Amino acid sequence: MKYTPMHIPDMVMMTPDVHSDERGCFLEVFKDDVFREKVADVTFVQENQSDSVKGTLRGLHYQISRTQGKIIRVTSGVVFDVGVDLRKSSPFFGKWVGVTLSSESKNMLWLPPGFAHGFYVMSEQAQLIYKCTDYYAPEHERTLMWNDPEIGIKWPLSREEMMLVSEKDKNGVKLKDAEVFS
Repeated sequence: MKYTPMHIPDMVMMTPDVHSDERGCFLEVFKDDVFREKVADVTFVQENQSDSVKGTLRGLHYQISRTQGKIIRVTSGVVFDVGVDLRKSSPFFGKWVGVTLSSESKNMLWLPPGFAHGFYVMSEQAQLIYKCTDYYAPEHERTLMWNDPEIGIKWPLSREEMMLVSEKDKNGVKLKDAEVFS
């Protein structure tokens, strides 16, 4: 596995070694001791799956308490995945990183606690699986506005009128009004 810090260094792209032959392929997706040594000393307690159709935009979600770190990987399709740093003490507060994750590349993204997360589905469908460092706690879930001009995420939208966005995500708050981390 190759671990590459992003321009917000706490976010890490994880690129597995893929062993392929005429039968298919094999790859190691996660190894606890190596992850703890190279990326973060955390424990994962929950794994989630999200299935979405083309044009779906989900996010930007975070939990203000019971904060979740996540390893995000795409098992089918292609997404543009985004993390926004909401840690007031960080020199990257309010900044974002966006990466393309796909089942073909098999790359994964580590998003540490203190970040909002969202993604846009670029393929006909996509399936994401993500490991979390804390349990889902709906009473602590918050939604940041996906198109807040102060953050300025450059989503690779094919046609805005084709976007599928939930009411919760349409009603996200701007960064200036959001509950953030110290």
